[in-house]
Amino acid sequence: LQWADPASIAAVNQLLSAVKPTSHDAHFFFLGCYRKGDADSGITISCDDIVSSINVELDCMGEETVNTMVSETLCLSPRLTRALSSAIYHKTKGNPLFVTRLMISLCRDGVLRPSLRRRRWEWDKEKILCQKLPDDVAEFL
Repeated sequence: LQWADPASIAAVNQLLSAVKPTSHDAHFFFLGCYRKGDADSGITISCDDIVSSINVELDCMGEETVNTMVSETLCLSPRLTRALSSAIYHKTKGNPLFVTRLMISLCRDGVLRPSLRRRRWEWDKEKILCQKLPDDVAEFL
C-alpha cells in the first residue's frame, strides 16, 4: 500500500464501506500490505468501524526459522539444509521476501538445482555467498 495513490485508497475504502456487516451471505476479502515506515502517513484504510480487520506484522525470521523454511521447501532434513540456510540467512538477514526471492533467483541461475543422480537438491554455497543483492527488496522483486 505504500505505493498506492489516493484514488486507489479511495476505491478500496468505497469497496469496504459497501460491505454490509449485517448480511450473513456477504463475504469480502481484502489483503493489503505495506512496509512499516514506508506507508504515506496520509493514506489510511478505514474499515475498522465497518468490518473486522486483523493486522499481522511480519518481522524478519531467525536463522533457525529460515532453515525450517528452506528444509520444508526443498523436502530435505533440516540437518542437510543448515549450510544452505545459513548462507541464505546471512545474505537476506531473515527478511521473508528476500529469502523467497533469493531462492527463486538461485534456482533460475542454476546455483540451487535438483540432482537426478543424488535424488535431492544441490547447491554451491560459495556462489551463493558471492551473489549480489540490492539493499531494497522492492528492487529485487
